[in-house]
Amino acid sequence: MAIIVSKIISSNVVAFEGVIVYDEDPFVWRRERRPMQLRRMIRLVSLLIFLVPHIAGAGRTVERGILSIFFREEKVGYEDYVWTEDAEGFELSVTGRMSGPLTLEIERLIIRWDRGFIARSFSFKGTVNGVAQDIESAIREGSVTNKITVAGQVIESSASVRRDALLLPNPIFSPYLLLAKKFGCGLRTPSEISVYIIPQVEIAGRLETKPETPCVLVMTLAGVETTLVTDEERSLQSISIPGQGLRVTVRKNPSF
Repeated sequence: MAIIVSKIISSNVVAFEGVIVYDEDPFVWRRERRPMQLRRMIRLVSLLIFLVPHIAGAGRTVERGILSIFFREEKVGYEDYVWTEDAEGFELSVTGRMSGPLTLEIERLIIRWDRGFIARSFSFKGTVNGVAQDIESAIREGSVTNKITVAGQVIESSASVRRDALLLPNPIFSPYLLLAKKFGCGLRTPSEISVYIIPQVEIAGRLETKPETPCVLVMTLAGVETTLVTDEERSLQSISIPGQGLRVTVRKNPSF
């Protein structure tokens, strides 16, 4: 027969100090010391506290970077972006500003896509040429509903676009990241695309590469040619729109 002796450490923690054992001699009792379990329990709890945030974020990747914008070879602005990928899809978050060829202040830009790169929502808050704008858009199977607030006036509109239309709000460049993520260096044949200049108009376009430069995507919209340089990791390296005197370089945050 053995009697377990314990000590109450706190209201909800009990540490076992040892076991009193009845020896072969019925009149002799001896105490066998056992190692304290409290430290082990604390270590286990600490490990769990450390792991829980990482487990919750499992499968979630984040890319951060900055776009530098040049107009006629003069730097006129920047965009800070965060690209997030998880089990539900993708999200792009952007802030920034530009002083030419028009003035733009991006307080908030958020675009969400599903795993098939189908746009689900669009949110923008900022100023364009000094006029405050707030746009909230929901996209479902090609049906778009827009709520636009301009200088305090609310305008609601709706549109029908191609289900896989690319959202490229003018004149913001970070959304071009989607083309790099979706196609990378893997576009083998020219592709007919649809671009929604949200919330204004949908334009049909063409996306193609050349065999000798598979990581260079050339997009043509309404006669305007835009060149995007990507890489094997599906990262966007640069954007060039020669006809408009615009050039954009991309630098990923080295910490991510």
